[in-house]
Amino acid sequence: MNITLHNLGRRFNQEWIFRRIDYTFSSNQKYAILGPNGSGKSTLIKTLTGQLAPSEGTLDFSIAGVAIPIEQVYSHVSIAAPYIELVEEFTLNELLDFHFKFKSYLAGFDKDVVVDLLGLGKSRSKELKYFSSGMKQRVKLALACCSDSNLLFLDEPTSNMDLEGEAWYLDLVHKTSRPDRVLIIGSNQEKEYAFCDSFLSIVNYK
Repeated sequence: MNITLHNLGRRFNQEWIFRRIDYTFSSNQKYAILGPNGSGKSTLIKTLTGQLAPSEGTLDFSIAGVAIPIEQVYSHVSIAAPYIELVEEFTLNELLDFHFKFKSYLAGFDKDVVVDLLGLGKSRSKELKYFSSGMKQRVKLALACCSDSNLLFLDEPTSNMDLEGEAWYLDLVHKTSRPDRVLIIGSNQEKEYAFCDSFLSIVNYK
């Protein structure tokens, strides 16, 4: 899968968050979008996932050279981000059942495997509103990474996580890597993206 950006820009009112980005994201590669807080990393990710329309330029999506219409891109995307909310009235079992009605499990994964991966077997029937912030972050990451998607976006992936959680995150990324997947991480912490192949600094596109 490829995402090709042609002169891409996004602004709010008269302020350009980024502009003139010409870049291609390709399968079997891991990318990091870098920049300080408030620099526009999340805005770029929202544009790449179709949550925001570009203010200028175009985005092209394709698989094996076949174009994918923008209105169908959502079916190829999974994402974990601070602005993506969990349904906290659901139990963990209910959330997994709900999420995977819309997404297929990644090959080799199922409900029991994901629960075991989370280490939350004793909390399957607990409502998410009673989970700690670190537990919720693990759930967000597992839902995204264990979904069968060509495009995986992780924005600030270790927010609310302790050192054990950070190590768990790195192991999760390793276990769910696939040759046909594009991984894009938005971060300003090297520990979250040190394993990436390519780096795009948002401050170069102001």
